[in-house]
Amino acid sequence: QVQLVESGGGLVQTGGSLRLSCVASGRTFSTYVMTWFRQAPGKERELVAAIDGSGGITYFGDSVKGRFTISRDNAKNTVYLQMNSLKPEDTAVYYCARNTRGRIGALRTTPGDYDLWGQGTQVTVSS
Repeated sequence: QVQLVESGGGLVQTGGSLRLSCVASGRTFSTYVMTWFRQAPGKERELVAAIDGSGGITYFGDSVKGRFTISRDNAKNTVYLQMNSLKPEDTAVYYCARNTRGRIGALRTTPGDYDLWGQGTQVTVSS
């Protein structure tokens, strides 16, 4: 059974950095667009970043552009989210998710486009 397991969350001060990791089991990791979402209390789930199977094409939400980067190591079945210049408004539970649409150009936030979700990792940014 394929699973996604996130790690790397924690408490950090404003301006600090964290790197989240998401490890996938299974043998077809490199064929999928992988994404990071986040959800803060009382808010809708937000698409933060995405990366295509080769790692050559990425997408970032407006709220994190210039501060976050996404990368992947297909040999390790792992996708990373490097978060720099963190702000209190970045506080949320961060989830990685596997997208089934096949390419960044077809990226949507439609729940049916995602077939696997991790358990989430809490990121808290103190002011």
